[in-house]
Amino acid sequence: MALMRLDKFLADLGVASRKELRDIIRVGRVSVDGTVIKKPEQKVDPETQSLTLDGESLTYRRHHYYLLDKPLGIVTATEDREQKTVLDLLPPQLRRMGLFPVGRLDKDTSGLLVLTDDGDFAHRVISPKFCVEKRYYARVDGEVDAEDAEAFAAGLTLRDGTVCLPARLEKIGPGECLVTVTEGKYHQVRRMLAARGKPVQELRRLSIGALCLDENSEPGSLRELGEDDLCKMFRTGNGEN
Repeated sequence: MALMRLDKFLADLGVASRKELRDIIRVGRVSVDGTVIKKPEQKVDPETQSLTLDGESLTYRRHHYYLLDKPLGIVTATEDREQKTVLDLLPPQLRRMGLFPVGRLDKDTSGLLVLTDDGDFAHRVISPKFCVEKRYYARVDGEVDAEDAEAFAAGLTLRDGTVCLPARLEKIGPGECLVTVTEGKYHQVRRMLAARGKPVQELRRLSIGALCLDENSEPGSLRELGEDDLCKMFRTGNGEN
C-alpha cells in the first residue's frame, strides 16, 4: 500500500483526535520498527512496518465493519440536533472512525444494522441491483394470508404509486410474519403491509443475506464483523450466492 502519514494512520484507527495524536506522537509514545518516532508527518507503511503505541502493537485495517442491534427510539443517522443517533451508541474510539450506517432502520424499527466506513461495500448492500435480501419480523394487526403472500411475490404498487420489487411474505403465527425484501424504500415494509390492510405494530430486522442477529442479541449490542461475516451478507439465508 502507499505510504501514509503516521498521524493519519493512528487517526484511521480511532486512537484519538488528530490534535491529540500530534501530542501523543511528539512525547514519544509511538514506535515504528522499534524506533520512537516524534514527527506526526513521518511516512509509514503499515503493511510492512511494525507500529506500537505505549508498547501495544497496532494493526491497520483499511475499512471497518460493525454489527449493531439497533434499539427502538434511535435515529439511523450520523448526526441529529434533537435526537439520539446510532453513532451516539458507539464508544469514543469508534465515533472517530468516520463510520456510517449501511441503509437505514426507522426510529421505531429495531434490529440488525451494519456500520462501516466503506462506501463501495455499503452501495453493494443497499442497491437493489445486487439483490441482497433483508429479512424482517413483523407483528401486525390482522392475519396475513395466501393472497397477501401472492401480492408481495408479484410486486406491490403502493398507494402513492411507488412500485416495489417482488418480496416474500411468510406467516409464522397469529398476527406474526416474516418479510424479505431486496430494496430499502422509505418505510417500505410498513407501507407494504399497510397496503394489504395489515398495519405494523412491531418491526425488527433479523438478517441481511445470511448474516443474522444472534437469537439472544440485546438491543444496543455491538460486535466487529470479520471477513466471513461480510461474505454472508451476499448469500441468501439458505446459503446460496
